[in-house]
Formats: sequence, C-alpha cells, structure tokens
Amino acid sequence: MSNISFNATTLLNAARVFCFDLAPPPGRTFEGGNRRSTAMVNVPKTKKTYCKNKECRKHTLHKVTQYKKGKDSLSAQGKRRYDRKQSGYGGQTKPVFHKKAKTTKKIVLKLQCQSCKHYSQHAIKRCKHFEIGGDKKGKGTSLF
Repeated sequence: MSNISFNATTLLNAARVFCFDLAPPPGRTFEGGNRRSTAMVNVPKTKKTYCKNKECRKHTLHKVTQYKKGKDSLSAQGKRRYDRKQSGYGGQTKPVFHKKAKTTKKIVLKLQCQSCKHYSQHAIKRCKHFEIGGDKKGKGTSLF
C-alpha cells in the first residue's frame, strides 16, 4: 500500500469533476483570487489615525489629500545621462515602453497630522473613480 497525500486544491478539483453543480462561493472564483470591485471610492477630508512622529506617537486628527507625483528634475543623474545619449545622430537609443497592462492605479493618501504637521502616506486599493470629501450616501437615498 502506498502513501498518497492530498492537498486542498487536489480535493477541490476532484470534487469539481464529480459534482458538476458545484459553484464557487460568492465573490470567489475556482482559479483563485477575489473579484474586487473597482467602483467609486469616497474618502472623508479628515481622519483620526495614529501619528508615527516622535512628538506625537498617538491617535490624532489628520488632514487627507491625494498624493501627486512631483515634476521630474532636469538635473537628475539619469535624465542627464539619457539626454547625453539621445543627443546627436542615431535616433531613439533606449527602449520605449508600450505594453501597459493596468487600467487603474493604486490610490495613495497623504495624511498630515493636525497637531505636529507630520506627513505620512497610506496606499489604498485600486479604483477607477476617487473622491475626497464627497457627499455621503444614506440608506435608501440617491445623490442626484
């Protein structure tokens, strides 16, 4: 007699073969992973959360804004190297990326402590529409 071990995936696949009416639990797929909703996200303008600064180290009120990438510096080493390589004859010297896969970006919140003015960043899930301080939707009411 041989020792045969089964893991959960093997047993689940066997159950799918023999039970054709077996459906995945709500919000899940057999292939793995969650079906995440990329609906509208509404975040309040202020949030009470922990401040990591040495002066605070406690829960305080934070002002919430959305992180925005700064302007690229022309004097950065990589930009200077790229511009030097591009100059003169010879066309495009470095590969230009075209295979964009994602349709959304992860939203990053910038939290500023109201007491010590310390900034911290907090990434949230992906979403297509993001709003700060929008109207709250009550039960059984519409925003229109």
